[in-house]
Amino acid sequence: METTAPSNLEAAPRPRVLIIDDEEALLRTLGGLLTRAGFEVQTFSDALEGLTAAKEPDFDVALVDINLPNISGMELLRELKGRKHPIEVIIITGEGSIPTALEAVRLGAYDYLTKPFIDIEPVISSVRRAVDRKRLISRNRELEQLVKGAQPNPDFIGQSAKMREVFSLIEQVSYSSSTVLIQGESGTGKELVARSIHRRSQRASGAFVAINCAAMTETLLESELFGHVRGAFTGAAGSKKGLIEAANGGTLFLDEIGDMPLVTQVKLLRVLQEGEVRPVGSNDTTKVDVRVIAATNVDIAKAMADGKFREDLFYRLNVITVQLPALRERPTDVPLLAQHFLRHYGKRLNKVIERISDDALEALVSNSWPGNVRELENVIERATVLARGKEITVGDLPPGFADRRGGAEDDLSSLLHMTYAQAKRLTLTAFDRRYLHGLMRKASGNITAAANLAGLDRSNFRRLLKQYSLAPARSNGFAEEFEESAGA
Repeated sequence: METTAPSNLEAAPRPRVLIIDDEEALLRTLGGLLTRAGFEVQTFSDALEGLTAAKEPDFDVALVDINLPNISGMELLRELKGRKHPIEVIIITGEGSIPTALEAVRLGAYDYLTKPFIDIEPVISSVRRAVDRKRLISRNRELEQLVKGAQPNPDFIGQSAKMREVFSLIEQVSYSSSTVLIQGESGTGKELVARSIHRRSQRASGAFVAINCAAMTETLLESELFGHVRGAFTGAAGSKKGLIEAANGGTLFLDEIGDMPLVTQVKLLRVLQEGEVRPVGSNDTTKVDVRVIAATNVDIAKAMADGKFREDLFYRLNVITVQLPALRERPTDVPLLAQHFLRHYGKRLNKVIERISDDALEALVSNSWPGNVRELENVIERATVLARGKEITVGDLPPGFADRRGGAEDDLSSLLHMTYAQAKRLTLTAFDRRYLHGLMRKASGNITAAANLAGLDRSNFRRLLKQYSLAPARSNGFAEEFEESAGA
């Protein structure tokens, strides 16, 4: 066995490549070339030793000769792809074995390479693509695990510290019957919190009744909440039970309670104090056992100071407060949420979309999201509808996401919702991508010329291009050059 030394590739972790071939000269040459290209390489002339080494879960790609003594390349392929942590397999074949290599691809091999290798560039390119696929699959699997089962609270998507605090508070308050006031901006998921508390409470078998207090006139809201008797007002042709009675034994969720009229607030206060409800137009009361959860995006303190919200009602509601963070305050949750919505709308639209491109994800994370999670969901739904391939790109996002090249002041304002570390990382990533793109255009797509302008050697410059998905291609106006050879 020969182990080649790893290179000082800047990106971490380095891609790990396993080569299994019984030709010692090819192992040394190919191993050395891939090492200089930035991979960490292990080579084996014995197939069984290579198969044992492949049990390590952090190998990305295996290059396997189709013709090996003791065990065939096809058997190796089946073994490697059938493991718990499968790696991408590239078959190495001679000219006469191409039909067999094609059969290997049909059985799960990522690619096949024909030896002898006249040009090393296609080999390196194939290995890089295989690494990208392996890591994409692993990354998506991790995200799916977070979305499906690794959430502290299955009703929500989020791993940030702020959301963990919310999850913990939900667990603590669920088993009481105390009133809860949920505060947060529109679109942060206040009703989701209310439903989550109800599902975990001893009232879970009772009804969960929700009403938006801002969506109705004063008269209609009172009728809906408290019910009415026949003739209570024009059009009241019969008696009607109110939503408070309908929620008896369960939970009543009063959304946007900050917009409730003052007269209605007085009547609600009586329900909370006395545990009884009086229908509109009636002198009789009915006892009710209802847990009230209220939510608002209104600044209640200001509303009380302005005389628009009763202090006594506020203190009745504010026994327990849940403060929901805005999405801009938890940007680390954006990728998880985006992946969740992508899976949801991909299934609904019967479209297979495997990932969100790095550029698009960067644009999503750096957005300030005034509409919070609801806005993000709408953006991902739109992108899923518009996506033409298996990847959502920046072009699939709404106008304004694709080009964030405003002035310095505009760029700064878009970062102010992040921590210093998050803002710095995104800013440096955006600079690298724009700088490299501009440099390649200035050099008319010539990698060597662009590397010289950047003051970098050609191999490191190529790695940067690959890292930021700017590898030269005719489709983006750059002309690919092939000046390396197998003997380079």
